[in-house]
Amino acid sequence: MAVKKIQSALISVFYKDNLEPIIALLKQHGIKIYSTGGTQKFIEEQGAEVIPVEELTSYPSIFGGRVKTLHPKVFGGILYRRENEGDVAQAAEFDIPAIDLVIVDLYPFEETVASGASEADIIEKIDIGGISLIRAAAKNFKDVIIIASKNQYGELEEKLKAQDGGTTIEDRRYFAAQAFQVSSHYDTHIFNYFNQSEGIPALKVSENKAKALRYGENPHQAAHFYGDLDNLFDQLNGKELSYNNLVDVDAAVNLIAEFDGQTAFAILKHTNACGCATADTVKEAYQKAFAADTTSAFGGVLVTNQTVDKAAAEEMHSLFFEVLIAPEFTEEALEVLKGKKNRILLRQKMALPGTKMIKTLLNGVIEQDKDLATESKSDFKVVTKVAPSEREMDALVFAAKVCKHTKSNTIVLSNDSQLFASGVGQTSRVDALRQAIIKAGEFGFDLKGAVMASDAFFPFPDCVEIAHEAGITAVVQPGGSIKDQDSIDFCDAHGMSMVMTGVRHFKH
Repeated sequence: MAVKKIQSALISVFYKDNLEPIIALLKQHGIKIYSTGGTQKFIEEQGAEVIPVEELTSYPSIFGGRVKTLHPKVFGGILYRRENEGDVAQAAEFDIPAIDLVIVDLYPFEETVASGASEADIIEKIDIGGISLIRAAAKNFKDVIIIASKNQYGELEEKLKAQDGGTTIEDRRYFAAQAFQVSSHYDTHIFNYFNQSEGIPALKVSENKAKALRYGENPHQAAHFYGDLDNLFDQLNGKELSYNNLVDVDAAVNLIAEFDGQTAFAILKHTNACGCATADTVKEAYQKAFAADTTSAFGGVLVTNQTVDKAAAEEMHSLFFEVLIAPEFTEEALEVLKGKKNRILLRQKMALPGTKMIKTLLNGVIEQDKDLATESKSDFKVVTKVAPSEREMDALVFAAKVCKHTKSNTIVLSNDSQLFASGVGQTSRVDALRQAIIKAGEFGFDLKGAVMASDAFFPFPDCVEIAHEAGITAVVQPGGSIKDQDSIDFCDAHGMSMVMTGVRHFKH
C-alpha cells in the first residue's frame, strides 16, 4: 500500500471540537493550510500558519458568507487529476495549487429544524460550499482525502501518526465512502423538510447510527438496528438487546402509551399482551397483569408508565423476564432488580417519535401512518336497546385499547382494569373468541359481567352468541358489516349492550 504524503490542506468547519491534534500534526509535517473565517482564526490560535482562501481566490467572502470557497482555484485544486497531463498543465497555467486534504463539515440543518427555528434560519443552514467540497474531494479520492465530519478526526489523527503524514488509496476510498454517507444523510433531511408540505411521492430514510445485533429473529439471520436507542432509553442493567427484544419493546411502549394519566402495567410475549392492568400502585397493577397468564409471562417483556419502587420490584423479582421498561426506578428498586445480571432494565426518556411506519415488502417498501386513533367513550355509538353501564363503558375503553395492540384476528376479554384473556392472530374471529374464553377459564376468571372487544366487525352473530353463553354482557366493535343488524338483534334479544366505533384496528 503506497503512502501518499499530504502537501496541502483546506480546512473550513462549523464544529472545531477536537481539531487541535490535527492542526498540530499538519504543522509538524509542514503541510500548507488554507482556511476561512472563524476556522482560520482558530488554526492561527494553535500557532499554525494559514493562507486565507480569499488570498488564493482574490475574492472576499460575499453575500453574508454564502459564497466563500466556490471558486475554480479551490475546486480546481481539489478536482484536478494528478496523473492526467492535461489537468496538470491547466493547473499550472491558471496557477491552481494542489489540495490533498479537505476537512469540512456541514451547517447543522437537522439540529436547526429540531430546535423549532424559523424557516429563514432553517434555510440559512442549508450548506452549499461545504457539501460541494465534500463531493469534489470524495470524487477525486485517488488524490485527495476528505474528512466530512468531526466524528472522523480521531481516525485521521491515527492515520497521520502511523503513516508519517500520509495516506493510502485504501484510506482515501474509505473516507470517500464516509463522505458520501454524510452528504446523502444531509440531503435526505433537507428533502424531508421540504416534503412535509409538498407531498412528493418519494421515500427518503437515513439513519447515521447502526448497531450490529447478535442475530435476527433466528440465529441463522444477521441483523442490525439503525437508529439512536440512547436517545430513547437509558439501559441500567442487563445484556444487549436482541432483535426479538427490540420488536417486543416497541410493542410494549406503544401499548403502555395508551394509558396516560393512569397507573398501568403490561406483560408482552411476541408483541401481544398476555397481561395488562391498571391499579393504584405499580405493584398492584403488576399483580393483576401477571394473574392474566402466569405461564406466558415467563420470559416476557414488562412495561409500566410509572416509577418502579421497591415494593413493585420485590413482587416481580422472582419472575424470569427479559426486559422491564419504566420512566423511572427508585434506587431501592434497582438494587433488587439488578440481582439478575442479564435482566435488561430500560429507563424510557421520551415518547416514541414519528407518525409514519415503513416495512420492506416484495421488491419494495410500504409506508403508512401510525395507528394513532384511540377511541374513548365519546366515540362509542350505542347500537343496542340496552346501553352499557358506566362500569361497562370504562371496561370497553380498556378492552379496546388492548385490542388495538393485539395481532389480528383478535378478541379481548376484560373488565375495566384487567385483561382476562385474549385470542390473538387467529384466522377466524370465532377461533379467537374461543381461545380467549378457554384461557380465561384456565387462569380462574369468571366472565360473568365481562366485556368483549374485537379489532374488526362481526360478519355473523356467532361471536356474540358465544360471548353471551360465557356471561359477557357488553361488546365493542368497529361495525361496518352488511350483517351488523344480526349481531345487534341477538344482543337486544338477550339483554346485551353493544357499541360501535367506526374505526377498525387490524394489526398484522
